[in-house]
Amino acid sequence: MQKTSLIALAEDELSHAKEASSGRSAKTVFGGPEHVLRQTVMALRAGEELSAHENPGEATVHVLTGKVLLRFGEDSWLGSVGDLMTIPDGLHSLEAVEDSVVLFTIVKAR
Repeated sequence: MQKTSLIALAEDELSHAKEASSGRSAKTVFGGPEHVLRQTVMALRAGEELSAHENPGEATVHVLTGKVLLRFGEDSWLGSVGDLMTIPDGLHSLEAVEDSVVLFTIVKAR
């Protein structure tokens, strides 16, 4: 059994992101190479973006703090605190509209 405070982790990662030259910081909460499921908390400073990339499998993004813009082709969705968005299968990007922390959940394709 492992217990993690997502609130405390979000605050910590956002603090790191604000100081980082990249404007982001992340920590894997669960998973790794030996697991199919991976959950990662990522903080992004306002205006920072995860550039377009493919999914490694099925994925969701849960907005813990702030607002983010998920883009997929011509479509985009604005996510606010508490929103859970399914990440489309294919090339997509994520931009922080304001300082934000999200929880990515990914089930890697086998």
